[in-house]
Amino acid sequence: MRRRDFIAGSLVLALPVAVRAQQPAMPVVGLLRGTPAAPFRHLVTALRQGLGDEGLVEGRNVVIEQRWADNHLDRLPEMAADLIRRQAAVIVGNVDGVEAARAATDTIPIVFVTGEDPVKSRLIKSVNRPEGNLTGVTFFGGAQLNVKRLELLRDLVPAATVVAALVDLSYPALDSELPDVVAAGRALGRRIEVVKISNERDFEQSFEAIKRAGAGALLVSGSPFLTSHRRAIIALAARYAIPAIYDLREFVADGGLISYSASFTNAYRQAGAYAGKLIKGAKPAELPVLQPVTFELAINLKTAKVLGLDVPSSIHLRADEVIE
Repeated sequence: MRRRDFIAGSLVLALPVAVRAQQPAMPVVGLLRGTPAAPFRHLVTALRQGLGDEGLVEGRNVVIEQRWADNHLDRLPEMAADLIRRQAAVIVGNVDGVEAARAATDTIPIVFVTGEDPVKSRLIKSVNRPEGNLTGVTFFGGAQLNVKRLELLRDLVPAATVVAALVDLSYPALDSELPDVVAAGRALGRRIEVVKISNERDFEQSFEAIKRAGAGALLVSGSPFLTSHRRAIIALAARYAIPAIYDLREFVADGGLISYSASFTNAYRQAGAYAGKLIKGAKPAELPVLQPVTFELAINLKTAKVLGLDVPSSIHLRADEVIE
């Protein structure tokens, strides 16, 4: 054999090995969120459980690459680009993370988890058959959820004719949700005092504003920013002795008074299962957006006692979770 033919043959044989060496040994699931990691470790556990439901186990046949922006949303585009360089098979994220991922790729499947209406927020055009490379899970319950939360506050704190609503000024869904909150308050004979917050330095003065407004109760609206600072909000609600209802049970588990919502944790488990299906060959358009079918009422009786509240039996009996 001529030396030139031998070298050419060796290169042909070596090429697949080199190509394989550049590929991830296991499929990569990228988790991309705009929040800090610490308050949301339980979501990573839920994601792993969902992958496990599809037979994928981290470290055995799948890799999870986590990227957290610590509420610095300007970091997300580079984090999304990094996951693409890591050849992620699928990217899972909250709305902020998904927006960055969608801008970076139209081929890698993306699974969103959102508390918003994904059609109104323009993530997708159809819940039943999402287009492009996006599908996901929503724990959005519509305007009726805020109506229900205000009803629970009315039953729990009947003397509170003024209810403050703490809202995240930068949250994209604020403009569409706020009119429903004000209208629901009016229908229940409550005046809604809207208090807007834009960064963590605003928390103290926001609660001072709530006190000045004479609010007897507080509705904390949902947003990744507010949820990531839930312990600070709970501590301020305790210091100002204001009964508050929240959009996630995680607040109640950390000492908040009451919440009414779909399961945030279960949404991430479902997202993990969808990520597994996509890795195994499903297409995003084949996976309709999952929507909540049940909602959880959680109440912390210890917090209620500190606030001097008598919890009506109507709430106690309906509660899915009672923390004593």
